[in-house]
Amino acid sequence: MENKLINLRKLEKSKKFGYLFYISYRGGSFDSFDEVKNKKSVKERFREIMNSIGFTWAKGIQQAGRTDAKVSAGENILYVSSSYSGDMEEIEARFNEISKKEMKIKKIQKTLSDLVIPDLVEAREYCYRYPAAKIKNNEEKIESLCRELSGTYDVSEFTDFKGQKLKEKIRSVEISFKDKGLWFKGSSFMPKQVRIMSGYILTGEKTPLPGKYLNLEKIFLKKNLEDMFIEKALEIQEENLLYAEKIGDLYIFYVKSSKKGEFIGTKGKNIKNLRKKYGNIVVREIADVL
Repeated sequence: MENKLINLRKLEKSKKFGYLFYISYRGGSFDSFDEVKNKKSVKERFREIMNSIGFTWAKGIQQAGRTDAKVSAGENILYVSSSYSGDMEEIEARFNEISKKEMKIKKIQKTLSDLVIPDLVEAREYCYRYPAAKIKNNEEKIESLCRELSGTYDVSEFTDFKGQKLKEKIRSVEISFKDKGLWFKGSSFMPKQVRIMSGYILTGEKTPLPGKYLNLEKIFLKKNLEDMFIEKALEIQEENLLYAEKIGDLYIFYVKSSKKGEFIGTKGKNIKNLRKKYGNIVVREIADVL
């Protein structure tokens, strides 16, 4: 079935693709998540390293989840649209070599350009692991509060003054206590919601606990974004074809600019035959190296 979200003409003419960078980072290594003047941020450090190894983009960086200062991530996702056409495995290796242990690219997923990533996130999962010696409530009380606070409702009592100014205060959250940690899963959270809820559940006080004990564990993407992932089609071998990729039932064929006419054939004869063989095909040119 054809994915109606894919504009074939745009895909053929645009030089850009989208790239999802699955990253982990140590919150203690940064002063903030977003780029702030005179502060070391997750986004700024990501941009610095990527630019230093030759991967650039024109617009800003989108994120699947925003984390407070000192909050770590086992998995977050940064997204950019770029015309870069080099080896992404090499980009990943060089990035991780430079960033050492403060930040790591775990995976890179190629997709369509100019997406709005926050709208394509199904849920985010956080875990708060507070030192046992500082926990005041017993396990029975903790589990009772987890059940009580799970659901869809106005959570504004568990946010700060910035959250109080937001128009939408209804949030859905699932909370559980396991593996010596509080687990929170929801599509969106208000500012400091998880840390204030953790304070209430673990100590009985509605105050935000320190960010250094909080970790963004996982991002859950919506199915329609997963349908837009672009994968290598190594099984495709054709004359004058450099390589092929696949997105849903659509193939993207890459050919050298000097070979495009020959690849398509007189009056499109070759490409018509290829479309009978493979179905939907978009042909993209790669400039000849002089």
